[in-house]
Amino acid sequence: MIERDIPVGAGRTLRVYDSGENGRLPVVWHHGTPNLGAPPEPLFAAADRLGLRWVSFDRPGYGGSSPDPGRTVASVARDTAAVADALGLGRFAVAGYSGGGTFALGCAAWLGGRVQAVLSLAGIAPYGVEGLDWFAGMVPSGVAALGTAAAGREVRTALATSGFPYDCEFTEADLGLFEGPWGWLGKVSEPALDAGPYGQIDDDVSYTHAWGCDPAVIEAPTLLLHGTEDRIIPATHGKWLAAHCPSAELRLCAGDSHFTIVTHAESGLDWLRHRL
Repeated sequence: MIERDIPVGAGRTLRVYDSGENGRLPVVWHHGTPNLGAPPEPLFAAADRLGLRWVSFDRPGYGGSSPDPGRTVASVARDTAAVADALGLGRFAVAGYSGGGTFALGCAAWLGGRVQAVLSLAGIAPYGVEGLDWFAGMVPSGVAALGTAAAGREVRTALATSGFPYDCEFTEADLGLFEGPWGWLGKVSEPALDAGPYGQIDDDVSYTHAWGCDPAVIEAPTLLLHGTEDRIIPATHGKWLAAHCPSAELRLCAGDSHFTIVTHAESGLDWLRHRL
């Protein structure tokens, strides 16, 4: 995996990861919260089989990427375009997990025909939209973190610096998942806040404020994967997105949580490849 820092304007740089296989079909990976941006090692073999090239980056405030206070879903899409331009990529697919699914959708909404297809696992729907009780079914820690983010960056920062302990309420199945290849999630989550809390804070604020783009305009083929037992981002978010994104197909995975949904990522990657 090639790592490099790419300037994106206003004195900012992004830490970019690139598997570097020229001639392969590029897929830009968008990471979850709080994670680093390295592409998913458990999917490397599948990507090789399918002839895919991984490209990804630490979102602003994470890892080696400069902070960007006030960033939005749309501004991350612009960063994605800047990375693609720097690497000489024209059209590409996008994929993301958890909050990364939201940023993948934002790319398709903002960049239009440049995005060929979208894979979103457990993505977050826009905040405050009609027809969705946004917090319903979330673990209390999620309600606290995202509820304070909705009140603004300063309020979310106060929570982050208070020693607030986020409890994911892992299930037995979740813990078993982490014993296998998807233990990789720990590899990208444990060091994610080494650069400070603002990567996570700015993610949460962007989820609970206007995206700056509309998922209803997405034309690229889109697959939404969501677990029925997800209590971090409940499946109602996936249902709302499917109902409001004309190009989207929703697969509800019975019994899967926010974490075990990743066991369906390889089949999602197969779906993605056949749309390119």
